[in-house]
Amino acid sequence: MPPLFDAHNHLQDDWLTPHLASIDTDLRACGVQRVVVNGTCENDWSAVAALAKRFAWVLPSYGVHPWDAGNRSANWLTTLQAQLAADPRAGVGEIGLDRWILDSAKPDDPRLAGLRRAPLGEQGEVFLKQLALAATENRPVSIHCLQAFGALAGLLRHVNTPARGFLLHAYGGPAEMVAAFAERGAYFSFNGSFLAPRHEARRAAFRVVPAERLLVETDAPAIPLPAELAQFVLPPSSDGGAINHPANLRATYAALAELRGVSLAQLTAQVAENFSRYFIA
Repeated sequence: MPPLFDAHNHLQDDWLTPHLASIDTDLRACGVQRVVVNGTCENDWSAVAALAKRFAWVLPSYGVHPWDAGNRSANWLTTLQAQLAADPRAGVGEIGLDRWILDSAKPDDPRLAGLRRAPLGEQGEVFLKQLALAATENRPVSIHCLQAFGALAGLLRHVNTPARGFLLHAYGGPAEMVAAFAERGAYFSFNGSFLAPRHEARRAAFRVVPAERLLVETDAPAIPLPAELAQFVLPPSSDGGAINHPANLRATYAALAELRGVSLAQLTAQVAENFSRYFIA
């Protein structure tokens, strides 16, 4: 079985912790060779580091997510620098910009409970400091962007990025922006949730992503693929929501191959090459 690679997930999430042993078994059975596990705040970086020690297939990444930018400590950047220095393999992420939490999220959204929602300018400051770290050390960086692609493109025009490029995880921007981002150094990771009928625009964008810039992700335990496509199922969360099993990566690969009109073997080989070039080389 050709090896599979998950470019972005959150294995450290409490929703997955009770299932780590079975997840390990399932990922190995599916041929998953590497998984990039992204921290989102200072409080979960140690859990990511522990997973990297426990599982040889984990590649760690540490960052302050835009949802958490308003709750960072005074020493957050120093702490991040130390976390990165402890592991030369580590990436920077998840970092980025998120206008959705400011303009579209409900005031009582439970996912945002207790968080101060940083204004976009403050998010940008936090993002740029982390991007500068990644650029200076040429580390892989995973960028979250939601309803802020114009702002992101504007920032990227004026700053250094890692020589290896940068990842736009679960790219949800328009197809028309793909070429400009790719020219700037972007990779784009396809998420299985884009297979839902309402995401035709996102599928259209991934039809035009250059083959050499294509990656695949789960973002587990978040944004699951449509239930009828899920090959691995975990018990629901306490509020009844679906929890995305990381081994659903296999179904996501298969669906993306069909979307792009290539064989699964061809897609798998291309993604393996891209993943190695971006995350490992």
